[in-house]
Amino acid sequence: MTTNVEEQHMGSFDPENYSHSDIYKLMVGAIVPRPIALVSTVDENGIRNLAPFSYFTAVCSSPPTLLFCPAVRASTQGRKDTLRNVLSTEEFVVNVVSWDIASQMNVTSAEVAFEVDEFELSGLTPVASAVVRAPRVAESPIQMECKLRNVVTISEQVGGASIVIGEIIRFHVREGLMNEFKIDPDKFNAIGRMGGPTYIRTLDRFEMERPKLRN
Repeated sequence: MTTNVEEQHMGSFDPENYSHSDIYKLMVGAIVPRPIALVSTVDENGIRNLAPFSYFTAVCSSPPTLLFCPAVRASTQGRKDTLRNVLSTEEFVVNVVSWDIASQMNVTSAEVAFEVDEFELSGLTPVASAVVRAPRVAESPIQMECKLRNVVTISEQVGGASIVIGEIIRFHVREGLMNEFKIDPDKFNAIGRMGGPTYIRTLDRFEMERPKLRN
């Protein structure tokens, strides 16, 4: 049962009574830290696209599956180039973002015309993938080539998004970063997204063993 003290110190918000931008700020500040997927795609004419998504996570390992969520563009109220490319080609690459490429990743977040190549804009290096047509980001320490499994559209209004579910069909891991399939977090030096323009480095860590059931 909730105590009176807790009730006095907790604000309660019905999202129906607030703008989507207010709820967005609340969510991105509360659901933290979030890993960043730098997603590379190509359209049917081979034009490259590169964009970051912090609504991104793993789904399962058999088959290896991940998801990311492209939102509806506020400026055009339409689908982002990444989603349009994924729907037309059914392929994409997730390049995980480390500290070394944080500034270049940020450059790719700019809203630009669809014909602009964000690889060229950011100075990141495209390298051929093994299976899919979309290039990988050479500077990313971990890259995952994906085939589209499903797209779930939650809402097509501003503030809405789609869930893109992809099966990982090829992993690429920088040499020396992995030992017996365990990633060295110090060498990885991944970054995460907080609210607004704030990011976090994964340098301050601690360990806890999962409790064992007692008979």
